[in-house]
Amino acid sequence: MTLNPIDEFRAELRAWLNENCPEEMRDGLMSEEGICWGGKDWVFTSEAQKIWLGRCASKGYTVPTWPVEYGGAGLSREQEKVFGEEMALVNARSPLESFGIWMLGPALLHFGSHEQKLQYLPPVARGEVRWCQGYSEPGAGSDLANVQTHGADQGDHWLVNGQKIWTSYADKADWIFALVRTDRDAPKHKGISFLLMNMDDAGVETRPIKMISGISPFCETFFTDVKVPKEQIVGTENRGWDVAKYLLTHEREMISGGGAGLSGGGRALGAVINDTMDEMGATLRADAMRCEVDTLAIGLTLERYKDQSEAGQGAGDASAMLKYMGTELNKQRHELMMTAGGSDALEWDGPLGNRAGDWLRTKANSIEGGTSEVMLSIVSRRVLGLPG
Repeated sequence: MTLNPIDEFRAELRAWLNENCPEEMRDGLMSEEGICWGGKDWVFTSEAQKIWLGRCASKGYTVPTWPVEYGGAGLSREQEKVFGEEMALVNARSPLESFGIWMLGPALLHFGSHEQKLQYLPPVARGEVRWCQGYSEPGAGSDLANVQTHGADQGDHWLVNGQKIWTSYADKADWIFALVRTDRDAPKHKGISFLLMNMDDAGVETRPIKMISGISPFCETFFTDVKVPKEQIVGTENRGWDVAKYLLTHEREMISGGGAGLSGGGRALGAVINDTMDEMGATLRADAMRCEVDTLAIGLTLERYKDQSEAGQGAGDASAMLKYMGTELNKQRHELMMTAGGSDALEWDGPLGNRAGDWLRTKANSIEGGTSEVMLSIVSRRVLGLPG
């Protein structure tokens, strides 16, 4: 019997995964210690992690839907669904996680020139360059368009001065994409440009911000007379807000993916339920199963919006709804895992690993990518059409 194209792709992919995914990478682990972030200074946690990244990158499977010429596999939306299903079937770890994949990549594919795509995207796909995001400032968080980091026009480059805050993993990143005010006289949404900057350039400094969890994914980033060549602007000068808004929808969808269990959290909760079902009280069991059902529901919702995006209808303001729901569901999942773990879950390096640290980390979900309050405001005004 002749297989149809999608079934043929599934069969080929399944065979490739069975042959190429190392056994050590088949645990679905997506906690901090299991993630491969890539970058020029990345140290692989194991030989298997290195092999898995290399094999996937050679097939374009780190960014399966990106065009082949930019490092992807050129998969269709239907093939992407199959890819996710087959990866889950073997419980494979994601070969690479990256702000370059989640946020910068979609923005460059939409707004970047062909030359910029060729220069910046393949190294991201291969895990060779790690990016961070320079959006928020001490006086520009929820009111993001109020950024004051300034780029002075010097003819062939901008001279950038200012400060960013909450720049996740800036101390480990190779490059940063940042919102910079390049016209101080224009209305605040109109005078911003979207610039790409090398973190090794003179004048760039980062300082980690220690969190309650004991780790420091967030940083302050300072720019002092940093020279940024004119060709490192994405989109049109002073129209960076268009790029910023587009990127934010992808960031919020990415964060909502954590709520959908797409980052491995759903599988983790399922394992906890199986391991502790007998010890769980009826209320906790019911809460855990409700969380599992909600996980499936938001996952299907995300798939629907991806299908709409493929048809030319992006999530738009609905990304705020997805981000809020994903945030709340991720926090709920980790609350349940803490409760199910009992006193063992309070240990930082006990038999359950750093479950307490992961739980504390979820509190930042309510802030990053737009606070929950701002997300609810967007949903009420722009999705539901409620009066101000």
